[in-house]
Amino acid sequence: MRDKLATAGDGRIMDFLERALGWVEADQAEVVLRTGEESLTRYANNAIHQNVAEKSGEARIRAVLGRKVGLACTGDLSEEGIKAAAREAVAIARLQPDNPDFKSLVSKEDFEAVGAPAAPPAPPAPVPVFAAPRTAEFSPEDRADAVKGIIDRAKSRGLVAAGAYTTAVGEIAIGNTLGVRAHTPLTSASLTAVVMSETGSGYADSHSRDVTRIDPSAVAIEAVEKCLANREPVAIDPGEFEVILEEYAVAELTEYLNYLGFGARSLQEGHSFMSGMLGRKVMDSRVTIHDDGLDPVGNPLPFDLEGVPKQQVTLIDEGVARDVVWDSFTAGREKRTKAKGPRRSTGHAMAGGPFAQNLFMAAGSAQKQQMVADCERGLLITRFHYVRAVHPTRTVITGMTRDGTFLVEHGKIIGPVKNFRFTQSITEAFSDVRQVGRTRKIQGGMFGAVVVPAMHLGRFNFTGRTEH
Repeated sequence: MRDKLATAGDGRIMDFLERALGWVEADQAEVVLRTGEESLTRYANNAIHQNVAEKSGEARIRAVLGRKVGLACTGDLSEEGIKAAAREAVAIARLQPDNPDFKSLVSKEDFEAVGAPAAPPAPPAPVPVFAAPRTAEFSPEDRADAVKGIIDRAKSRGLVAAGAYTTAVGEIAIGNTLGVRAHTPLTSASLTAVVMSETGSGYADSHSRDVTRIDPSAVAIEAVEKCLANREPVAIDPGEFEVILEEYAVAELTEYLNYLGFGARSLQEGHSFMSGMLGRKVMDSRVTIHDDGLDPVGNPLPFDLEGVPKQQVTLIDEGVARDVVWDSFTAGREKRTKAKGPRRSTGHAMAGGPFAQNLFMAAGSAQKQQMVADCERGLLITRFHYVRAVHPTRTVITGMTRDGTFLVEHGKIIGPVKNFRFTQSITEAFSDVRQVGRTRKIQGGMFGAVVVPAMHLGRFNFTGRTEH
C-alpha cells in the first residue's frame, strides 16, 4: 500500500527533484514533478464495457534568466528527458523579452514572513487528508461490485444505467533554486451514474479523496429515483422563473464565478466581476464563499504549483466582494502599502494563473422540502450542462438544464418538464436569494472541488426549450 501511495517512491522523487534542479542552467529554476496511476471502470447499457488503468508522469520546468522566463513540459521522466526539457526551458527563456512585472520565483522566506505554515516536508507516512490508503488499494473488482449495484437497481425498475467509477493515486513534488521544497501523496475517487428511461433521465455522483466516503448504494438510489420521477416530461413555455437549484446546479454556477473572477489575474486585467468592486456588495447577504485548501470536506491539497502553502481566502463575505486568490506573479504586480506591506501569494498558483481550488459556500438553514413548500410557481433544477461564458464582467453564462427539471406550483412538485436553455447573470441570480440549504455536497470542478448547498432563488431567465 505504501508503494502504491508513492508511485515513484517518495524518497526517490525528492532525490530526483534535487538532481533535476541542477540540470537547469539558469539564474533561477523551478521543477514540478507529478506521477500517478488512474484506474477507470466505465459502464453503459447496464454492462461494464471498459476497464483500464494508466500510469503517467509529467515534469514542468521554469527557467529564469534575469526577467526572462521560459517554461517547458515533458512526459518523459527519464534523466535524458528531464535534461532535454531543461535545455528547452532555458532556450525559450532566451527568446523572451524582459517581463517588467516578473520579480522572482517564490522563496521559502516569502511565505514564512507572513506567518503561513511551512511547506510540509516529505511525510514519513501517507497523510490521510490528502491521500487515503483505501483509495490506493481499491481494485477493479471493488469498482465492478459498486457498478453492479447501480446496474442491478436500474434493471430492477426497467431502466438503463451508464457512468464511470474512477480512482487515482499519485504524488507531486515541487522545488526551486530559492529553497522551496514540497511533496505530498494524493488520491481521488469519483463515481457517476446516469439512469435513463425511454422518456427521461436521472443523475447522481459522489467525489472524495477517500473512496470509503463514496456510497454506491446512495448514488444508485438517487439516480434511479430521479429518473423515475422524470418520465414523460411536458413542454412549458420558457421565461423568468423562481428556481430551486440542487447542489449540482449550484456547484456549476459557483465554479463559473471562480473561472470568471476569483483569480487575481482576471482582477488585474479588468475582466473579473470583482474588478473595482472589492469592499462592495455584489450579491445577496446570504451568499458567503471562501477557498480553503486544507479543509478535508473538499479535495484538499497542502500547497500550490509553486510550493506555497495554502491560505484560506474569503472571496464573498455575506454578499460583499472581499478578495481574490493570488500567485507570486500577480502578487508581485501589486504595490506595497504602508498598512499591509507587500502583497503575498495565497498559495493558488496553477498553470493558467491563480484560481481557487477548494471552494466552499456557506450553508443556510433550509431543507429542500421547505424550499419547495415556499415556492409559489417555479422550477426545481437538478443540474446544468453545456455551460459557456457570455459576458465575464457581468457573469452572464448560457447552458441547458439536464436530468430532471420539475414544475413547482403552490408549494408542490407538479411534474417533470422538458429541458430549457438559459442565459443568466450569476451575480444577478445570487442577488435574489430566498433560501440556502442546510446541507452541502462536494462536486468536482474545473480547477478542484466545490462544496455547496442547494439554493432557492427568486429569478432565473430561461430563453428556450428543448424537445426532450
